[in-house]
Amino acid sequence: MNENKKEPAFEENLARLEEIVRLLERGEAPLAESLSLFEEGTKLAAACQGALQSAEQLVVKLQKGPGGEPIEHPFGGEA
Repeated sequence: MNENKKEPAFEENLARLEEIVRLLERGEAPLAESLSLFEEGTKLAAACQGALQSAEQLVVKLQKGPGGEPIEHPFGGEA
């Protein structure tokens, strides 16, 4: 992978996914283009879902300590 190329942010992926949905809902694209858009959309949806799951795990980790009490753990570190 190219080190200078970073993964798009969640917000960028979501914006592109919304754009694809609008294009597909119009139903004006040729079949081949629609299939290509659908494929791109499913990949973006999976990337967004993964980002949301990671964020959810981080929130849970920040909220709940070993005894159930609220506790904050440092970012990027396993507690």
